[in-house]
Amino acid sequence: MSYQTILTSVEDATLTITINRPDKLNALNQTVLSELALVIDDFITNPAIRSAILTGSGEKAFIAGADISEFSALDAAGGTALAQKGQQLFARIENAPKPIIAAVNGFALGGGCELAMACHFRLVSENAKFGQPEVNLGLLPGYGGTQRLTRLIGKGRALELLLTGNMIDAVTAFNYGLVNHVVPQGELLLKTRSILSVIHTKAPLAIAACIEAANLAESAGDAGYENEAKSFGKLIATNDAREGIAAFMEKRKAEFKGN
Repeated sequence: MSYQTILTSVEDATLTITINRPDKLNALNQTVLSELALVIDDFITNPAIRSAILTGSGEKAFIAGADISEFSALDAAGGTALAQKGQQLFARIENAPKPIIAAVNGFALGGGCELAMACHFRLVSENAKFGQPEVNLGLLPGYGGTQRLTRLIGKGRALELLLTGNMIDAVTAFNYGLVNHVVPQGELLLKTRSILSVIHTKAPLAIAACIEAANLAESAGDAGYENEAKSFGKLIATNDAREGIAAFMEKRKAEFKGN
C-alpha cells in the first residue's frame, strides 16, 4: 500500500517506517497519524514481519512536533479528541507484541518525542535533540508525553523539561536513560538493524511476553508479578520452549518456530 506521508520497506523481516514530510520537518498532522495507524495495524497482524524501525526522513528531524497549524480551529472537545486519538495510536505501538524501535535522527520534539517514547526503546544519532516544548504554546503534551517521560527519566527531570520547554541533546538523553545508544548519523539504521537481528533469533512468543511484562512493570504493581508467573507457565508449555531447552542441553543453536 502507498501512503501520502509515510514510506515503508521490508528487509530481513524488519519493516522500516519513515515519516516523510521533510519540508515540514516530518511534523505530525492528522494524515500522518491516520496512515501510521494503518501501518502499525498491518505490522502487528503480518506474520512475515518480526520487527519495525520507526524513523524520520532526512537528517534534520525525526519528527519536530505536531502540525501546529491544525490546532487553531480546535475547541475543548476537539482538543480532547485529538489527544485521545494520538494516545490510542501510541498505546498500540507501546503494546505491540513485536519490537518497534525508534531510530531518532535530529529533532524529536513535542509529538515526535512522544512517539519515540512510545517505541520499545530508542537509538539516536549524535545530532538528536529531545524536548516537550508545548508549554511555549500554553499547552502540555497530549499524546502521553507527561506520563512516559516521567516514567523514563524520573519526575524531577521530566518536570524540568515540561515546565521549561527546554531541549536536551543526545548525550544528555543517554545519561538520563531516555535512549539506549548514541551513534554517528551514518550508522544509526545499521546499529538498529544489528540489535534487531539478534532479537530475531529469539522465540517470538517469549519476545511478546517480555514486552507485555515490561509494560506492566510500570503500572501494575503486584499484578505484574502475577502476569510474569502466568506467562512463564504458558511459555514453558510451548514448542519453542521445548526447543530452547533441548538446544541448550544439546549445546546447539535453537530454531524457534513461533509456537
